[in-house]
Amino acid sequence: MSSDARDGEAAPPGEPSSQVVTLPNLLSFVRLALVPVFLILLLGEQDVAALLVLVFSSVTDFLDGWLARKLGQVTRLGQLLDPAADRLYIIATVLGLAIREVVPWWLVAVIIGRDVLLVVLGVVLANHGYGPLPVHHLGKVATFCLFYALPLIVLGQAFPVLQPFAEPLAWAFALWGAFLYWWAGIVYALQTARVVAEKAGESRPVSDNVDG
Repeated sequence: MSSDARDGEAAPPGEPSSQVVTLPNLLSFVRLALVPVFLILLLGEQDVAALLVLVFSSVTDFLDGWLARKLGQVTRLGQLLDPAADRLYIIATVLGLAIREVVPWWLVAVIIGRDVLLVVLGVVLANHGYGPLPVHHLGKVATFCLFYALPLIVLGQAFPVLQPFAEPLAWAFALWGAFLYWWAGIVYALQTARVVAEKAGESRPVSDNVDG
């Protein structure tokens, strides 16, 4: 009997379960545990090793999603861990590269500022009794662009002979990703405002002067 069934919270078919210990979730925990290792390697200019950690993270990112669907182990925890790991790797990479003066600090401000906005929106939604908004396709595309941009910059640092080819492509992805990152953030802000406004409208008392 599954833990969901024992807890009386069996998930309907196609719905994420409340299980914690699953193979996909364990892979996500490994990815999270490697974030500080990656940052230490990056700050120590051990770029080849840092790049290997990024490659391993990308492979496990694909595997945990594939296994979750294949084994029927899609969980609520996994739906939180996966994007959290993605964001932490992006933040760790851009911070490490900025400290090394490989990328400008405005890129750090753009990326982290947007994530701070999402945290604020999440708090607003939670205060009104709502969970996180569903991931918008713009956010997925933005994350995809940044996930290609930053490793390409690390690749150029690890193998200088590839830098003339990797860096222009990396900055094309980075600029487009940063733009879409904030575009998606604005979409989330508008969705949050709409949800809060609808909630306020539902809770507004009906006037005695209005029939019905």
